[in-house]
This record gives sequence, structure tokens and C-alpha cells, in this order.
Amino acid sequence: MNATPKVPFLDLVTPHMEMRDELVAVLDEALRTAGFVGGPMLEEFERDFAQACDTTYCVGVSSGTDALRFALTGAGVKPGDTVITVPNTFIATTEAISQAGAHFEFVDVNDQTFNMDPKRLEEFLETRCTLDRATGKLMSSKTGTPVTAVVPVHLYGQPAEMDAICDLAQRFHLMVIEDACQAHGAEYRSSKDNRWKKAGSIGEAAAFSFYPGKNLGALGEAGAITTNREDIARVARKLRQHGELRRYHHEREGYNGRLDSVQAGFLRAKLKHLPEWVNARRAAARRYRELLAPLDVKLQLPYEPPWAKAAYHLYVVRTTERDALQKNLTEAGIGTGIHYPIPLHLQEAYRHLGYCEGDFPVAEAAAKEILSLPMYPQLVLEQQRQVAERLIQFFGRSTHSEVRSGMMTALL
Repeated sequence: MNATPKVPFLDLVTPHMEMRDELVAVLDEALRTAGFVGGPMLEEFERDFAQACDTTYCVGVSSGTDALRFALTGAGVKPGDTVITVPNTFIATTEAISQAGAHFEFVDVNDQTFNMDPKRLEEFLETRCTLDRATGKLMSSKTGTPVTAVVPVHLYGQPAEMDAICDLAQRFHLMVIEDACQAHGAEYRSSKDNRWKKAGSIGEAAAFSFYPGKNLGALGEAGAITTNREDIARVARKLRQHGELRRYHHEREGYNGRLDSVQAGFLRAKLKHLPEWVNARRAAARRYRELLAPLDVKLQLPYEPPWAKAAYHLYVVRTTERDALQKNLTEAGIGTGIHYPIPLHLQEAYRHLGYCEGDFPVAEAAAKEILSLPMYPQLVLEQQRQVAERLIQFFGRSTHSEVRSGMMTALL
């Protein structure tokens, strides 16, 4: 018998080999011109990525963490302020808030989308905050400091429910900074504006990561801020360059947070392929839905609301038998991931904040049950068949003929 072919969780080799000539041309240009920091490659990428996100400005920086930190500071979040976000995200979200000098507090998430739940956000603002009548500012009852911003995370490439979040932000005079680090190419249907909006164009500003495994990934570390506010873009440019806009004239202290020109060139070359890659991810998600339909009782598949066009950075399923299933898939040579196994409020790094198990039950339950299946543009039907066959075999809820029926449907 032939061994089961391996299905990697992520394939970073194939797309780069397909683009080898384009990427080598970028490196050749950098070597030929010595354009390593700033210059045309950076400016051209910033222009093109802003256009791709339907924003006026893009500021390239060294990472997604810096992008969120600079966006918060540029929008006006001050040291000592309180910023609201969610507990089921990568720690970079809260690191950026802390590094901007602010406190963070959590609200729980929706159990279908795993994104910020507007109802819980409203409850937080109404019951865990008070209005300081002397200053007119909303104050956190926990931190005793002004609540000035909310950071919804477009987790796994699924847009958060932005109309409801933005309405609450307007009502309570908060800024909205999108964590779009996993949402390159995602779109949100705003009923308020009666149109589709790109992730990264909805709040005051947004942060993107271009870590290599992202939908649009660099060949190293990189990030960017998108915004329609010139003042935010101006501050972000200062912060990434030691507080200067003009050489050796420092208006404030900043950081070494620049986006290397070579990485900007790589990203610009890859940006041309982003629409087809996102479409390929969506097609793979549709195939998974067809193939895994027999498991609808045992396995919760990703929920995509009618107001969302997810970019499927990750394809995350949910089951109470997660650990056993992951072990079974690993034995079959099928790669998986868990994003994320421990909610932030229960991380050792934040023990001093006094959060306890049970504080955010939806996020906690999800962390024990979610599993990321292989997902990338080059994922093909035969690989997904192998994943589906193993899943259905594990749950024992289908005959071989039913599996094949689902596979044939996925071909249509």
C-alpha cells in the first residue's frame, strides 16, 4: 500500500518558486541601486497597498505589532488610556496597546465568528464604565482611566461586525483601530453605507502584518498602517523613523520601525497576485464545506455572515474532540494548528491583571475546541479529499460512498 501523502498545514515554497523571477528582480534592483531603506520601492508599495485597501494613506513599518502601536499613538491614544479588545487573539494585539502606554480590557466574542461581540461591547460600556461629568470622558471602572479606543480583530480573515462596533464607538466617543493583521483582502458589507468596504478602511486606522505566512506575506518581518487620516499617517511616519520627518530633525522620540525597501519590493510584486490568492482560498473553503458536510453535527465549520467576505487566512473548525482529532490527523501526515490555545487573559504574562478562568467563557470554550486545517492558495482538491476522508473516518459518521458523493459535489 502507498503511504498517505502528506498535506502540509502551510506551503510557503510553491508560491515563491512560482514567483522566483519576480522576486529575484526585486533583489537585483536593490543591489543595482543600493536602495535598501526608503526610496521608490517603499513609496510604490505604500501607494499600491493603500489603493488595494481603498484608503488614502499607507505607512510601511517593520511589523504588524509596530503597525498597531503606531496607529494607536497616531490616532491619539495616550499613556494611561484604556483600550478595549478581545482575549482570543495573538498577544501582539495587547502588546501594541501596552507599548503605546495604554491599559487594555477585554470583551468576549461571538461564538460563531470568534470576533468581538457588539452586544458584549455595549454591555461593557454601559455597566463597567462611568461618565466623568467634569471632563465628559468615559472612565473604566477597573483601571480608573479614560476609555478612548476599541480594537476589533478581524480574526482568521473574517471581518468583525463593524457597523455595530462603529455605532457604539460613535455613541461613546471612542476611536476604532482595526487589527487587520490576518485580513488582507477581506471585505465587510456596511448596511449603514450600503456598500462593501475593504478591511483596513473602516476605522480611524488599521494595522496589517506581512509575516511570511499571511495572505500577503513578506520574505521576513513587515507591516503597514492604512488610514484616511493624514494626521495619523504623519505621526506614524515620524514614529517609524526615530521621530523625524526631516533628516536629523527630531520632533519627538520614536522607534526604528522602518519597512525595508527590499521587503516592500517583494510585497509589491506579490500584491498583484493577492486577489487571485484570496479567491483561491475562498474556493478551497467552499470545497471544505462540501466535503465536510456529512460532519455538520460533530464538526462546526467556519461561519461566514452575509455581511462578510472572509479572506480565509485560516480555516478553523471546532469540535469537543479537538486534541484527539489533531493527533489523528498528525499521524496521517496532515498538518494542523491551534489559533490560539490559551486566551490572553489566562496567559502567564498577564497573571498580574487578576483575570480568572470563567471571565470570558466563549473565548475560553473556543480555545479548547478550535483546530486550523490546511489552508493556502495552492491547496488542491486531492489534498482536501485526504483531509476530509481522515476527518470522516475519525468521526465515523459516513460511509465511503457518502464521502465520495461530497467530493464529487465539491468538484462542481
